Amino acid sequence: MVRIPDAKVALSTASVYPESTATAFEVAARLGYDGVEVMVWTDPVSQDIEALRRLSDYHQVPVLAVHAPCLLITQRVWSTDPWTKLQRAQAAAEKLGASTVVVHPPFRWQRQYARDFIDGIWRMANETDVRFAVENMYPWRYRDREMLAYAPEWDVSKDDYRHYTIDLSHTATARSDAMEMIGRMGDRLGHVHLADGRGSAKDEHLVPGRGTQPCAELLEHLARSGFDGHVVIEVNTRRAMSAAEREADLAEALAFTRLHLASSARVR
Repeated sequence: MVRIPDAKVALSTASVYPESTATAFEVAARLGYDGVEVMVWTDPVSQDIEALRRLSDYHQVPVLAVHAPCLLITQRVWSTDPWTKLQRAQAAAEKLGASTVVVHPPFRWQRQYARDFIDGIWRMANETDVRFAVENMYPWRYRDREMLAYAPEWDVSKDDYRHYTIDLSHTATARSDAMEMIGRMGDRLGHVHLADGRGSAKDEHLVPGRGTQPCAELLEHLARSGFDGHVVIEVNTRRAMSAAEREADLAEALAFTRLHLASSARVR
């Protein structure tokens, strides 16, 4: 018979860009996602806890995770101080009932933040039930040049964190072995950003199954291992020619994920 693991499948609000955060809740409800991960960025609604709560209540779609504003384009969102950003992300997660805050490792030019990052993340993790899941990144490449933009490591599995996020678009861009990285993360793997990639220097975030990453293998591994985190569809739909085409991509991603999370098991 078929056993479906407890992992919930969420839609990242970034997956509907350039549409709004509000649109992501509407799409997630219509397609049957279990919840959303809120990417906190320049959309004012993504920064407003009460607005997010109203959207969640109206569409009956829970907020399962909050992605802290740690992108280049969000350097001034929720303060310019990175620790303040994480404190506000934690507060948002607690108020919205989300279990996870996703955070990137620091940029190398954030020197003090980078020096204190591992200890600081442990300290914050010890103060809340919210998981701080640190996400794997990648080297920046331009032609034949490579820049190490993140510290202490873009490969966060080499450092000591309580919880990790694995992003398969990032493993594609880094040209690293996703399953080996998952092996190093072990039972500290707490969150998944599911997308695909072909190894381009650009962070592609393709619909799962359209690239070279082991998306199906990862999902089957999660089903076998009793993974208790969330699987978040974080794909790029900016090239969609219409809302219907965007929704078709997001429906395909959801169907792929549910299919491969289901694994054959004997009932004893």
